[in-house]
Amino acid sequence: MSYVTTNDGTRIFYKDWGSKDAQPIVFSHGWPLSADAWDGQMLFMLQQGYRVIAHDRRGHGRSDQPDTGNDMDTYADDLAAVIEALDLRNVVLVGHSTGGGEIAHYVGRHGTSRVAKMVLVGAVPPRMAVSDIYPNGLPLDVFDGIRKGVADNRSQFYLDLSTPFFGFNREGASVSEGLRQSFWRQGMQGSIIGQYLCVHEFSEVDYAPDLRAIDVPTLFIHGNDDQIVPIGNAAELAVTMVPGSTLTVYEGAPHGLTATHQDRFNADLLAFVKG
Repeated sequence: MSYVTTNDGTRIFYKDWGSKDAQPIVFSHGWPLSADAWDGQMLFMLQQGYRVIAHDRRGHGRSDQPDTGNDMDTYADDLAAVIEALDLRNVVLVGHSTGGGEIAHYVGRHGTSRVAKMVLVGAVPPRMAVSDIYPNGLPLDVFDGIRKGVADNRSQFYLDLSTPFFGFNREGASVSEGLRQSFWRQGMQGSIIGQYLCVHEFSEVDYAPDLRAIDVPTLFIHGNDDQIVPIGNAAELAVTMVPGSTLTVYEGAPHGLTATHQDRFNADLLAFVKG
């Protein structure tokens, strides 16, 4: 397996497929998952001739599980370490959920000199939790409940969370036990401390300054039945903060639309990258 070692000695696992001469697509996963969440996109974009890279965030997947650095500043710097170690340029950054926050914060800290385009899907920016600036955000006790679920019995919590994540609690939904088990497996592969601390990073960090720093073509994709990251305080606000960006809304789609709407998302991703 392939790893990049960061400045604090943490090893970050990554997958890197395709020709080194091809344009790189770099994927950042959501919480509490791993690079495996992007398998459907990596295979598809590889088959279209692109180089595809996805890493496991520290404390997640196959990366090291330190009790330090589980914050968005470090996540963004870890992503920079992968990009720089592989000397990637003309990169398309694709982030889902917390990964959307990560790629935005990467730009806020490291700029866009290596970035060609960005795609944020079901992404958490600008901020999930309620505050004076975001009065329509989710109550803080929602995130306290997530932390309690992780601390008390994360195995059951992740299995239960997979149902609304993929919209399988909606009438007429075609439930995939395989997707639910994959979500559980990825969650349990990570560390409890890293996942517990990450809850603060996806809920209470204000990504507005990062969004305003984005100066490359940017596409937001969000389902309007996202039960995890409601669209109203996420993409519908974020698109107003990134000049020239566009928002594509998937009618009735859940948070995990990259899996439930894989063919449509892959086609939209390819069209945006090519455009």
